[in-house]
Amino acid sequence: MSVRRLADENVQPTGFAFSEANSSWAEATIRKYPAGRQQSAVIPLLMRAQEQDGWVTKAAIETVADMLAMPYIRVLEVATFYTQFQLKPIGTRAHVQVCGTTPCMLRGSEELISLCKRKIHPEPLHQNESGTLSWEEVECQGACVNAPMVMIFKDSYEDLTVERLEQIIDAFEAGRGAEITPGPQIERVYSAPIDGLTTLTTEPKPQRNQVTEAAAPASGTEGAAVPPSEAGRPKSTDAETNPTMKTPHTAKGEAAANAKSEGGNADTGKPEPTVAPASSGLNHPAADTDKKTDGKA
Repeated sequence: MSVRRLADENVQPTGFAFSEANSSWAEATIRKYPAGRQQSAVIPLLMRAQEQDGWVTKAAIETVADMLAMPYIRVLEVATFYTQFQLKPIGTRAHVQVCGTTPCMLRGSEELISLCKRKIHPEPLHQNESGTLSWEEVECQGACVNAPMVMIFKDSYEDLTVERLEQIIDAFEAGRGAEITPGPQIERVYSAPIDGLTTLTTEPKPQRNQVTEAAAPASGTEGAAVPPSEAGRPKSTDAETNPTMKTPHTAKGEAAANAKSEGGNADTGKPEPTVAPASSGLNHPAADTDKKTDGKA
């Protein structure tokens, strides 16, 4: 990465101030951050300053630093690190950023760069004679399948030829850049194949779920005799875990008979509580009464 420095003093303006609308926007943006974190707004404020003046000036950097209570050097570090910030005056009508990374290079980006050198200026980041156009080579812009491509301000123009880029540059030079539709410049839908779809060319049909159909009961029946899955059941051979065993809830008659024969409760199936006979004298109210009577006698 090359060293990035501010423009010469002879092109730097003497001051900077946000417009009324941008000033209100900047104040609202700063308030989005919690107390003590307002300096996080440095990048959006620098970008808004660039959108207002076309590039980031020294005065703009100092103004943003004062708004965020930051040392000048800290804001300068941000502005010189990110290549999205233009540190010199660029074309007022178009700044053409040509992608020169491998996919675009293999598909003709070097010819696009030669066109920019011939049509705009031999050197990057220099304005043409009228100050309306400039260009530079940049790294990958994220549309490799649509190579080669350029970006003009915030819009990308893809699937370019030298002839098509020349037409685009002429349109921006004439002030008719808004007439050019961004995106692919050929008969392509975004990043779809150039020759049309090669897969999913027919409407997919829903597939039947064989597992669900096998587990579902047949039409007209009460239900499946066997559960659809035993995966969640514990593996045990104990009689208590036998799902076919009759319980007091499913077979009340048999449960009552079993409980009666075993001396249990027909409702619950549990044995009746054992009560000690009165003759034993244990836990019987009569025994206590007799003792008290005998003591008085």
